[in-house]
Amino acid sequence: MNLQRWVIRVTGIVQGVGYRPFVYKLAGNTGVLGSVWNDQAGVVIDAVGLPATLQAFKISLEFSAPPLAVINSISHVECALYEIPECFKIAESVKSTEVSSWVAPDYDVCEECLQEMRDPRDRRYRYPFINCTNCGPRYSIIRSMPYDRIKTTMCTFTMCCDCEQEYLDPASRRFHAQPIACPNCGPEVELLDAGGALFHKTEAITEARRLLFGGKILGVKSIGGFHLAARANDEVAIKILRKRKKRDSKPFAVMVRDVETARTWADVSDQEAAVLTSSARPIVLLRKKTGTVAEAIAPRNPMIGLMLPSAPLHYLLLEDPTLGSLVMTSANLSGRPICYENHEALGLLKGMADCLLVHNRDIQRRVDDSVVRVTLLKGSNEPFLTFVRRSRGYAPFPVSVALEGKNVLAYGAELKTTIAVSKQQQVFVSQHIGDLKNNLTLAAHEQCAKDLCQLNDVRPAVIACDMHPLFSATRSAMANTELPVVQVQHHHAHMASCMAENNLAGLVLGVIFDGTGYGTDGTIWGAEFLLGDYTDVRRVATIRPLKLLGGDAAIKDPSRVAVALLCDAFESFGDIANCNLFQRLGAEKMRVYEVMYRRNVNSVSCTSMGRLFDGIASLIGVCDNAEYEAQGPIELEGLLGRDHSLACIYSYGLVQSETGLITIDYRAMVRQIVTDLAESICRATISRKFHSTIVDMIRTVCRELSARFQANQIVLSGGVFMNEFLLVNAYQQLKALGLNPHLHKNLPSNDAGISYGQIAVATASMKP
Repeated sequence: MNLQRWVIRVTGIVQGVGYRPFVYKLAGNTGVLGSVWNDQAGVVIDAVGLPATLQAFKISLEFSAPPLAVINSISHVECALYEIPECFKIAESVKSTEVSSWVAPDYDVCEECLQEMRDPRDRRYRYPFINCTNCGPRYSIIRSMPYDRIKTTMCTFTMCCDCEQEYLDPASRRFHAQPIACPNCGPEVELLDAGGALFHKTEAITEARRLLFGGKILGVKSIGGFHLAARANDEVAIKILRKRKKRDSKPFAVMVRDVETARTWADVSDQEAAVLTSSARPIVLLRKKTGTVAEAIAPRNPMIGLMLPSAPLHYLLLEDPTLGSLVMTSANLSGRPICYENHEALGLLKGMADCLLVHNRDIQRRVDDSVVRVTLLKGSNEPFLTFVRRSRGYAPFPVSVALEGKNVLAYGAELKTTIAVSKQQQVFVSQHIGDLKNNLTLAAHEQCAKDLCQLNDVRPAVIACDMHPLFSATRSAMANTELPVVQVQHHHAHMASCMAENNLAGLVLGVIFDGTGYGTDGTIWGAEFLLGDYTDVRRVATIRPLKLLGGDAAIKDPSRVAVALLCDAFESFGDIANCNLFQRLGAEKMRVYEVMYRRNVNSVSCTSMGRLFDGIASLIGVCDNAEYEAQGPIELEGLLGRDHSLACIYSYGLVQSETGLITIDYRAMVRQIVTDLAESICRATISRKFHSTIVDMIRTVCRELSARFQANQIVLSGGVFMNEFLLVNAYQQLKALGLNPHLHKNLPSNDAGISYGQIAVATASMKP
């Protein structure tokens, strides 16, 4: 026989997804002999067989792979055949010189495990840690690669005889399932109050459900951290939760038992249902149904965030159909990282949760819920997925970048920050970390940087960070004295992030709209049209500068921006004294703000589109004080009811300087909005006209700049493009002009994508 020996290397997400058991079974079915093992680079197969058999075997390794596997590459080398193996076996993992295997995200519970959990005859009946090779925790429990039980937080649990038999049985669904467990040998749940344990195991879940029915707030330890849970149909409980969490207006997410229950809360398309039921189990923003308690959960917002259970414990809490839905919000105080350790929760959640439903399986790293939205473009049957927050179920799945260079560690931005590390042409972007406003989040940020490098065996040669000298992330990066630091302008990073996601090269026009970014001239930018590539950009258009009265105080008090807009648009307030803003703020406050503006006292100039949205939201009475970031813009868009129809626009001007910089003058728009208010035009109509005007500004300026610079490629990025109306219409208007617009595909357009863009710029800047 003409037997050959192939050593096959498979990379990607091939550990923790049942890939070795799949290879074992495939070899048995095809008659291939040899062995398979994990190392830090992925999976290695030492295969012996006829050439045609080996070729078919290699093809099946990719196209018949387990559902959770993601194949990056498959290659083989023909080696000398010294002896013919007697069989095919799974060998022990070995340590290679370099980690290149991808870490699998956390997955939901598969249907087979759910059936077992609901079967009274099964030994895992109602067991809240049931899993197999096709489901369960991965990223949140792994300590290092390769992915073996001893290198996860499950290492403290010794398998019982029954579990060990399944683990070693090639015919079992749990063959080499690293988190395998059962009630006899695995983790357990407890219900705790301030005095200690109240109930254990099944009784703890039963009592927890009873407490939820009674209107209590529970801290629930989930896959990547604690949630605060309350019965979603209990308005009193929701009000208590808002008071305890100090969260008066920001929407909560709701966990529902199934898609049918989701449809009682919101309109759910087939595409949205597919995302809801995907193994990532993200929070999906859906158009909520009116006339329900959903208004208390997501006030002044046409959308509501719904998710399905992502852990067996969630299914057990929701198994009673009369419960059906739970508010499940991250267990933390505003601005702080999510709690993920039992002892931490006992202290930090005191006063917020009446009881804690905990377990003794440690979480290695905190991972928040992901938040996504499905958008359907007019005239297209293909919806696209927008990430609002990319975390559990998606992180740390890599994002490719068509640039090669030294390994880079990127520290990200100040808000919604993430860490990213590059390795060859893959960039590993961390889970959502949060806003770097306190020492706890900053410590989590620094720990994540170390963790992401260690897990992917990355030794960075360069550090990338923002240019803002006061950003905590920038200060952390600059404190490093061992490695060179590349500072990347904030909006250039946004632009590069979208460019790299879409594999663009050459001259690109970036429309970058956000709240705050440190400009190259030392001022605050945020409504920028940039022209260039990865290595160099220049500002070719912006908006007329507006003033933030009181500096950063204007971010939480958008009425200050509204007054500044009025001061800029009108020489005096004599003709507009009947504007409702005057009544809401009072004469004294209006006078103080006007003096601050006219005399330029404690005022900061900026070109921020986010602040312009804030000011208009306050001017028309939508939001004078912001409890959370972008509340005004979110509620302003909320008036549109997720209807993307354009309206007639307000007037605006374009002014070109001697250097060619185009400035958009919005003062005429402000004056016309005041006229509409005086004529009692409804706020929803004004909002639609305002949004349509911003779309027209993008269309008009891009048409001018594209013609002038012969730049057909356009990217839309920045936090303002989380606005669905703006994103959809700007994209379609640019398409109609014959231009080539691009959107984010795998990362949020907000500051969570900054770290990826920093890596793209830093990598390009180091090229010879």
